[in-house]
Amino acid sequence: MAANASLLQFVHRRRRGAELFLLILALVVGIGAYASVGLGVDGEVPTNLVGYGGWLAALVVAAHVVVRLVAPYADPVLLPIVAALNGMGLAVIHRIDLAEDSGRADQQLIWMTVGVALFVATLVFLPDHRVLARFTYTAGLAAIVLLILPMLPVIGNEVNGARIWIQVGPLGFQPGEVAKVLLVVTFAGYLVVHRDALALAGRRLLFIDFPRGRDLGPILVMWVVSLGILILQKDLGSSLLFFGLFLIMLYVATERPGWLVVGGAMFFGGAAVAFQIFAHVQQRVDIWLDPFADRNGDGYQLVQALYGFAWGGLIGRGLGEGMPSRVPESESDFIMAAIGEELGLTAVIAILLLYGLIVERALRAALISRDGFGKLVATGLAGVLALQVFVVIGGVTRLIPLTGLTTPFLSYGGSSLVANWVIIALLLRISDHARRPVPAISEEADDPDLNETQVVKTVKPS
Repeated sequence: MAANASLLQFVHRRRRGAELFLLILALVVGIGAYASVGLGVDGEVPTNLVGYGGWLAALVVAAHVVVRLVAPYADPVLLPIVAALNGMGLAVIHRIDLAEDSGRADQQLIWMTVGVALFVATLVFLPDHRVLARFTYTAGLAAIVLLILPMLPVIGNEVNGARIWIQVGPLGFQPGEVAKVLLVVTFAGYLVVHRDALALAGRRLLFIDFPRGRDLGPILVMWVVSLGILILQKDLGSSLLFFGLFLIMLYVATERPGWLVVGGAMFFGGAAVAFQIFAHVQQRVDIWLDPFADRNGDGYQLVQALYGFAWGGLIGRGLGEGMPSRVPESESDFIMAAIGEELGLTAVIAILLLYGLIVERALRAALISRDGFGKLVATGLAGVLALQVFVVIGGVTRLIPLTGLTTPFLSYGGSSLVANWVIIALLLRISDHARRPVPAISEEADDPDLNETQVVKTVKPS
């Protein structure tokens, strides 16, 4: 017994119980907000609260059970945060539905069901994230095809001035949301193989080692692609997202700040040229600089959002007590304005903290990942979420020009919601692999009194 006891080592805790407790709190937030909307608007609890709450709870519990079975060592915080954000988004969309007499919340719940189904499928059929490295160039080709689809006749569809949608019968879809996940896989696979060459220093200027001229090919390609998206699709948000994503992953892979300087100069140079040439870019910048100059025209949306934030104050008017429908697209691009009006600055800060926690947990998974590919994929997915939240909320609060992207897990839109659920599944898979104890051979393996199973001990991953 003493010999056996000496072999026992620290085993990394799975913390699935903590995840379940946090999920219960997330359900309280989502279902409670839905009930509060009914009380605020109609003075009574919604009649479909039991059915809605049961559906939402079933989705969340199903996701938890799958994580418990196939990824038991995965991060216990990610899923509850996503459940809370998704539940809050559904409640706010329902609030706007009551003002506009539409049924988008029901459609969003169906899209959430699809997202959770793909979340489950990703975890079940992808037991090891490193398998994705085999599809580096296939994923890149698929991403390019998806980005081209909105430009095709018949299926390509322009919405709010941006040609980023495809329409097949009654179903509309935004291919760029899937393309961003595929591009993360492509960038990670490429940089793992070529990072040593890309990390070689060229000229040194002001204490910064700049890359060699011969190594500028990849960043030039991404610069051209991002400009193509800006010019052809008139999509400022996706252009910034894709180029910023590649720049972040390139810097993490090479640890060369020179790439940030070069990439930043290329981005601002391209943005300056685009501003001089393209009217839609000038319009976005003019609205950003002075939305009140045309408060009843191009600046109307942003002006109403700013009024909503101001009227909401610190704690908000209360769910159902504001007028979020005065802001065009308040259920999608400007959902944070609706939250700021009815729940106040306190709720906006809380949501930003939740997004910050998602990014922090993703970067933590990258930090402890045992393989370079997993590190870069987790970093890229964290970068996607961070950049998207920054450009969306930055545009709504007039920190930067409006971009037209959706707020992850909150905004109405099936494409974004489904893609983001897959992102969380990939992060859970990487964190499960990183946190899972690895078998190690005991130094006492030569002891004839110990059998084979006794000499294999679990150790805490580095």
